[in-house]
Amino acid sequence: MKKQILFVFAALIMVALATSCQKVPQEQIDAAKAAIESVRAAQGDLYVPEEFGALQDSLASAMAAIEVQKSKTFKNFDKVRTSLETIIQTAPTVIENVEAAKEQVKLATEEEIESIKGLLEENNLLMAKAPKGKEGKAVLLEIKNEMDMIENSIAEITELIATGDYLKAQAQAKAAKESLMGIHNELSEAIAKVGGKK
Repeated sequence: MKKQILFVFAALIMVALATSCQKVPQEQIDAAKAAIESVRAAQGDLYVPEEFGALQDSLASAMAAIEVQKSKTFKNFDKVRTSLETIIQTAPTVIENVEAAKEQVKLATEEEIESIKGLLEENNLLMAKAPKGKEGKAVLLEIKNEMDMIENSIAEITELIATGDYLKAQAQAKAAKESLMGIHNELSEAIAKVGGKK
């Protein structure tokens, strides 16, 4: 009888030790969440969305695994701790990748600005050669106004780059370049038609 009581008591101590040793790793959960927020603050969701999404997915999986373990008598959070540690350790690398992506967008946008300037010059030369009949004058005036607006937007795009808003700068530069390419094609076709008539 005494042995049975001791055995039951020993078993209860072991269960208590097992459950107390396997508490929810709240510190690592908080650290992983903070790590993901630091990536978001660095604009990782905008510049490296796939890597940012992978971190979020890892955290979601870890949280789901925690819920599964919480429902068990003998809890084991070892795998979850490993997953959370991986998130914490990966976040700084993702932030470095964000900075590299920003630099790439910045350089690409600066190249687009140079292309825009070149297209403005080309289009101005084409305008001088374009037909200037009654309808032609009105069309050329519209084109001139549009090109003036695009030329003025260069300063705004440059300002966006200076303030670090590279994605907005890139979007505006691409739109400006597309407009100028459209104008270039329109002018080239008009000049070709006049040349063909002659």
